[in-house]
Amino acid sequence: MKKSSGIEQSTRYNRLRDEVSPYLRQHAGNPVDWFPWGDEAFVAARERDRPIFLSIGYSTCHWCHVMERESFSDSGVAALMNEHFVSIKVDREERPDLDNLYMNAAIALTGTGGWPLNLVLTPDLHPFYAATYLPKEGRPGLPGLMEVLPALARFWREHRERAVESAGLLVKAIHDSDEPPGRGKVRRDAADRMIRDLTIQFDSLNGGFGRPPKFPMPHLHLFLLRFWKWTGNEKALRMAEKTLLAMARGGIYDHLGCGFHRYATDARWLVPHFEKMLYDQALAGMAYAEAYLATGNPEFGEVANGCMEYTCSRLVSDEGGLFSAEDADSEGKEGKYYLWTKEEISSILEPDDQQLAFLMYPVINTGNFPDPAEGGHTGLNILHRIHSVDEAARILQKDCDEIRTSLNHIRDTLLHHRESRVRPFRDEKILADWNGLAVGALAMASRALEKESFLAVAGNAASFILSCMRMDDGGLYHRYKDGVAGIPATSADYAGMIFGLLELFIASGEPWYLESALALEEYHVTHFWDHRKGAYFTSSKNSSDLFARQKEFTDGAIPSPNSLSFSNLVRLALLTGEEAFSRRAGTVSRYYSRHIERHPMSCGMFMAGYTLYSGPLKRAVISGKKTDPTFREMRSLLNLNYLPYTVPLLIDTERQNLFQKVLPATREYIPLYGKTTAYVCSSTSCMKPVFTAGDLKNLLGFSTLKRSGQGD
Repeated sequence: MKKSSGIEQSTRYNRLRDEVSPYLRQHAGNPVDWFPWGDEAFVAARERDRPIFLSIGYSTCHWCHVMERESFSDSGVAALMNEHFVSIKVDREERPDLDNLYMNAAIALTGTGGWPLNLVLTPDLHPFYAATYLPKEGRPGLPGLMEVLPALARFWREHRERAVESAGLLVKAIHDSDEPPGRGKVRRDAADRMIRDLTIQFDSLNGGFGRPPKFPMPHLHLFLLRFWKWTGNEKALRMAEKTLLAMARGGIYDHLGCGFHRYATDARWLVPHFEKMLYDQALAGMAYAEAYLATGNPEFGEVANGCMEYTCSRLVSDEGGLFSAEDADSEGKEGKYYLWTKEEISSILEPDDQQLAFLMYPVINTGNFPDPAEGGHTGLNILHRIHSVDEAARILQKDCDEIRTSLNHIRDTLLHHRESRVRPFRDEKILADWNGLAVGALAMASRALEKESFLAVAGNAASFILSCMRMDDGGLYHRYKDGVAGIPATSADYAGMIFGLLELFIASGEPWYLESALALEEYHVTHFWDHRKGAYFTSSKNSSDLFARQKEFTDGAIPSPNSLSFSNLVRLALLTGEEAFSRRAGTVSRYYSRHIERHPMSCGMFMAGYTLYSGPLKRAVISGKKTDPTFREMRSLLNLNYLPYTVPLLIDTERQNLFQKVLPATREYIPLYGKTTAYVCSSTSCMKPVFTAGDLKNLLGFSTLKRSGQGD
């Protein structure tokens, strides 16, 4: 299989050639005199008395590639940048704290943000100009760099005081934006208000919320599913089902190689931006696994499995860590690897397969993929699905198993042909926060789908992060690439890894994972917790290259560190019984009392955790030999039913001493009368222990395997 390169060859390289980041190295051949972020650039700006041109992007960003090709590779643009600015390139995935800080500044300056993100800073790193994508030459409504750069240089020469004053006011505003927490905790009716807001935004025809572009936002669906389970609210379930099914059948999902592309540009989820991110597979895998357990819909199980299979087949490094992403572009064109003409498919498939293929994946001669520049027909098609296997069987009057077998053969045939194409570039840096999310998703999927292989991949990834990405003081590094770990971790890294380790502990019953999660949380609170106002700062107290320490509460495509940490704290409190975790969770909750009022749709992961915080949360302890049939039957009962308010605790009595070391309270949970014993406990009391899976099922309060909406 051919692969596209992440670095363009050139006879002249700038400083970025020696960087680890694939994104920075993609700019190593530019005539722009790029600096990486660091003291060398800062000193140069002060000594040369020049403003800084800061450009932030990431390696799989289509418009970042466009700007690199048409502007940063251009000698005329480079001459202006080299004469008037000190130019710095930043990989947002390596420095999410920098990206978040300057994105907030850009939004304050312009009202919008995105990538590539370009700013002009004073030598003190304070921003006074911001823009996203800029072409070389101006277009109607969009200025070009050839006019913007000279104007900014002139403004700095002639009106420096105004630039410095403006930047200073912006920096002060960002400093002052850290409000104290609200006076009270989030009330239960906040969930009802969020449902009302989501209902208003819901696209009842296509699924999803709001207008395009549409992002998957799986954390919203975790909230909707858990809220339905808590309250029986069918509207919440219908919104989740409609959206998840539309995404699963749309072009945003790769129907051959599996996994989700980053987002859809249209309302129907048909036309994606084609990059594939590790975090999207993780978050989607969680949502589809929970949806499968909640509804029993096999399509949801297939997609959850597909996201994890893609992760395991394409993103696992030889060392065990998980790579970041695959690019949208190959051979300089977005989506080329994934697109088909009808004629091409007809030439590959046998006539008997074509009928089913075109029924399941309708393609047309003129194509359904619009020209990115002109919007016209291209003759190219994005594969999308419009029927279930049952529907296809009825239409073709065939048996479902026959349809399923034929469909698998069609996929294998088309995928084999596709793999002869030039594959998009793979970003092989390993990030702690994204790995943590993926570890959690793999562990969740291993339970819901009974796939031990997923649990093994999750365990290997967690072990890699904990052994190869640790600082001398016990903290984490954020990034690993080419055998080198670097960049001190942010709050997101600790939140993500703690989340993943808790899911691994729940799935495996291995106490070392919980012990590691507790150690990371201790480091997290020591270095990131605001001991004056509460909640977690994005950056460590040791950070020195940021003009402000911020806190992130609202979610983007990835849950914010505080929203994910809130869920972690709730479960740590239940598992350990330690009041400190409950108090910390309560403080974070009070911060959200304001954010829920202002930005309800951007608080999905917090609200998913809030349903645990305020709902009927309990732990179900199984104590016995893990080889005992009753132990396995009880474990399957907990794994294969939708029990979001039940946290399993699997105690293998042959390792009782290890459990008691990590969780001293587990000494109370012993097998009685020599039998595997189950205990169901809230935070304050336990029910009478039981000895059979049937009695455990009754104790948990549910009588049907799927779609109960009751109990738990």
